[in-house]
Amino acid sequence: MFRRFAAALFPLLLATTVLAQQSIQIKGSDTLVNVAQAWAAAYSGMRGGLSIAVNGGGSGNGIAAMLDGNVDIANASRAMRQGELELARQRGLHPLRHVAGYDAVAVYLHPDNPNRRLTMDQLREIYIRDGGLRRWSQFGDPVPGCPSDEVVVVSRQNNSGTYAYFRGEVLGRGKYRQGALEMHGSRNVVDLVSKTPCAIGYSGLAYANDQVRMACIAAPGEVCVTPDIASASTGGYPLSRPLLMYTNGEPRGEIKAYIDWIRGDAGQCILYEMGYAPIREVHCHDDKARPNHG
Repeated sequence: MFRRFAAALFPLLLATTVLAQQSIQIKGSDTLVNVAQAWAAAYSGMRGGLSIAVNGGGSGNGIAAMLDGNVDIANASRAMRQGELELARQRGLHPLRHVAGYDAVAVYLHPDNPNRRLTMDQLREIYIRDGGLRRWSQFGDPVPGCPSDEVVVVSRQNNSGTYAYFRGEVLGRGKYRQGALEMHGSRNVVDLVSKTPCAIGYSGLAYANDQVRMACIAAPGEVCVTPDIASASTGGYPLSRPLLMYTNGEPRGEIKAYIDWIRGDAGQCILYEMGYAPIREVHCHDDKARPNHG
């Protein structure tokens, strides 16, 4: 009798524990970390007693933490790799991705750089190992303040989802150029480019400021497109991508409520106001419709 009662009671206790969860642990994408912290502050302010801890460190680190059972949500600016999915299967885990928004990987230049238009092929020749574009004079216009004429290549570290995404879209199976300066964070890329006339770097659209310029990028046979929320939302910019949150299986309790809130109008308006594209049309404080991904 007692065993049957305990067996019936256990699921109820588990459900109560899930619903009463007092903390959510999140780790991953540096691209997402600022908006993730803004989401956490806004949501925990409404849910007294709920603590939401958000850490960056790169998409790879976030996914690894989820696979180790150390976080509830892994933020990622790339899809999980086959090896990560296989490891999850071996551990009996079932990663589920949730699209939280859309981003554009912008190509940043120093404001004095007169070269504002780049093709995907040119980007490849700048960033790929043994690529042919190594001097700004090869583009036709010298760069003021860059007496060496050398293209200083700025990249992200290899645990970054942005690093992996850019490599896949621009380099294909190729390797990054040796000697590229690998920055730990998205903001670090933009800061270095703003102080280095010879430099070129890539980072998320939300990190743009008036100390750098964004190049327009042309895919083969297409017009040159400057990254902005609209072109990220429609996919018109060649380096547009989804921003992801991974959970182990279907989220429940507070975690489900939190992800639903992020994907609702309140969370999507925070996303939009911080420079990202929402997943659908939303109405924010000024009651104007925001672009939806098409």
